[in-house]
Amino acid sequence: MKVHVMDLKPGDRLKADTFNGIGLHVLPQGTTIKNEEIAVLLQHSIDYVDIDYRNVSAIRENAAFRQSLLKGSIDDAIDTYESVFLESLTTGKFTQTMVDETLRPLLKNLDHQGDVIALLLMLELDHTNTYNHSLQVGLLSYYLAKWLGHTRSERYVISRAGYLHDIGKSKVPPQILNKKVLTNAEQEELKRHTKYGYEVISNSMADATAPLVALQHHEFEDGSGYPKGIHQRDIHPYTRIVAVANLYIGMITSRNYQLKQSLITVLRKVNDLGFGKLHAKTVQVLIWHMLPNFIGKNVQLSNGETGIIVMNNPTDIFRPLVQVDNQFRDLARERNITVDEVFM
Repeated sequence: MKVHVMDLKPGDRLKADTFNGIGLHVLPQGTTIKNEEIAVLLQHSIDYVDIDYRNVSAIRENAAFRQSLLKGSIDDAIDTYESVFLESLTTGKFTQTMVDETLRPLLKNLDHQGDVIALLLMLELDHTNTYNHSLQVGLLSYYLAKWLGHTRSERYVISRAGYLHDIGKSKVPPQILNKKVLTNAEQEELKRHTKYGYEVISNSMADATAPLVALQHHEFEDGSGYPKGIHQRDIHPYTRIVAVANLYIGMITSRNYQLKQSLITVLRKVNDLGFGKLHAKTVQVLIWHMLPNFIGKNVQLSNGETGIIVMNNPTDIFRPLVQVDNQFRDLARERNITVDEVFM
């Protein structure tokens, strides 16, 4: 029986040997789980393990309860962002306590959600606006900060900066935000949201990094970004994290000016951006922690078939082995077939 590490209980026994993402043997078959073993599994970024049978309904009820708590916290965070956005629109600043009182309990619940792909699929909407886009960037920034080894307090600051990175759009005319095709002048006005964000956050909080992240989150390490065209050495370390999260979330969701793309397709594109434009280490951390979460997910293939990802392909990590009914599609060999969509 496969269960998430956060749902393990002391006394559970491993049904099979457990290996981490790079094939290192972590715990042997038959190990009796205690808190120490759970900590070891978390240290190796292992999300699921096989255990001997126990009360499946209790596990499912516990997981469903956690999902319900998380969903409620997510809805609250989106509502709070809308209030913060409107306050920024009318006054040029927002109430920081509204952000902190909403974001802290959400991130506490997030520690129990190890499957990032499942979280992103739960957040998936037909159309994404600034409110839910900003929340998703904040959540993914939290995971990235965690995977990079930042402390709990640093993770919060980084996640909050990701949550607020687009608050400057409150000062951009709504007709520009909601327009599909922009004129050159309108594009320049939209780009000013980075400077507006710097001003709004500086007026609202003592944290010096959040305004800087808002200002820099469209900068690239090769100097091709905006608003200042700065290079790697001048981009704040927290900005590097939020920039990766922003690009990934932006490409997997549907907005006025683009269609959403599959989670795996976008992961490959972000990987390519890690060679010169985005921070390479952050990109690699994203890839190696996301890929294991695709195993077991349902997919729609470009040839119309649906199946389940059963293995990440070592010869091409972005083209997995997919089981379709009683046969297997090795997408590393069948190059004409791609994953169009990932779903639960």
